[in-house]
Amino acid sequence: MQLLSRKQREIQQREQQVLTLARPILVAEGYQALSMDRLASKMEYAKGTLYNHFPNKEEIVAALAIESLELRRTLFERASTTSARSRERMIAIGCACDLYAIECEQHFAVEQMLRNSVIWEKSSEKRQELIRKCEYRAMAIVAGIVRDAIASGDLVLPAEMTAEEFVFGFWALTYGSRALINSSPSLPDIGINDPVRSMRYHCWTLMNGYHWKPLMSFEETEQTMQAVAERILANVQQSNEL
Repeated sequence: MQLLSRKQREIQQREQQVLTLARPILVAEGYQALSMDRLASKMEYAKGTLYNHFPNKEEIVAALAIESLELRRTLFERASTTSARSRERMIAIGCACDLYAIECEQHFAVEQMLRNSVIWEKSSEKRQELIRKCEYRAMAIVAGIVRDAIASGDLVLPAEMTAEEFVFGFWALTYGSRALINSSPSLPDIGINDPVRSMRYHCWTLMNGYHWKPLMSFEETEQTMQAVAERILANVQQSNEL
């Protein structure tokens, strides 16, 4: 492991200070409220000093998103080792998604902003590549659970479907549902009184629909989720990762 020089450590510390100041502004007030002038003023730096670290505010958002994606990957890694049975491990991934969206809501909010095409296009190729690697590693964890299920005979996918395509269905359900829950206060007005239960029910239906063994009732799945969620939360709190 290469040791950093004093100057390199100081640069890292300064960049982390920028990110620490930027995240609450971004989450509480939105992308438009974040500016290089505002951050430089808060840090009592010349704006030029700030530009030495980040060429624009989009690069700051991208750097924050990388931190968020790394946290999500860490939660997935912990969830993926909670059980020997593949279906329970997939349920644990669902628990990790819930934990990320609720206990790490600032991180979830920043990750959503990353989907803005303007932010993506103005971020550097280096940050874009880091983001791709973060998402690849998270996908590899979950797709690995699916492959284990196939290898053990617990799951049989259609010949034309890859493990990653199968995971995409769960990703769309969980991420999309959480994004709607966070951004749509009118859900009860249109008949969606318990969106979290609805999301979980759809995921349970998807797993049973593909005959992922052992087949479980919705109530059994909910009980498993509760037990697994408590273990994951206790684990990450002990590790000071939240």
